[in-house]
Amino acid sequence: MAESQSHKRAKSKAAGKRGKTETLLKGNRRLDAESKGRATEVERSGNKARLEKAAQRLKSSEKRQKILQVPQKDMDKAADAMKEKGVTGTVKNMGGTQRKSVR
Repeated sequence: MAESQSHKRAKSKAAGKRGKTETLLKGNRRLDAESKGRATEVERSGNKARLEKAAQRLKSSEKRQKILQVPQKDMDKAADAMKEKGVTGTVKNMGGTQRKSVR
C-alpha cells in the first residue's frame, strides 16, 4: 500500500535537512527517519499491533533518542506499546505540540 502524503511529510520533517528517511535495519526492515542522534518512527493507524511493530523497529535502532510519532488520540496506546516492548523514548503527536516520555 502506498504511503499517505501526511506520512511522507512527517517522515521528511522528522529527518530534517541532514537526516535520512527509510534507513535499513537488520532483518530487512526500515526505519522511517533518522538523523545524527535520533530515530523516528511515524505510525498513523492507531492499530495496537502496528504500534508495537513500530516500537520494535525503534528498539532495533542504535540511536540514543527514539521517537514514536502518532496522532493525538493514539498517544496513550503508543506509550503502552513502547512500554510493552521495553523501549525508552518519547511519544509525540503529529503537530509536535505534545510529548510523553516513556521509561
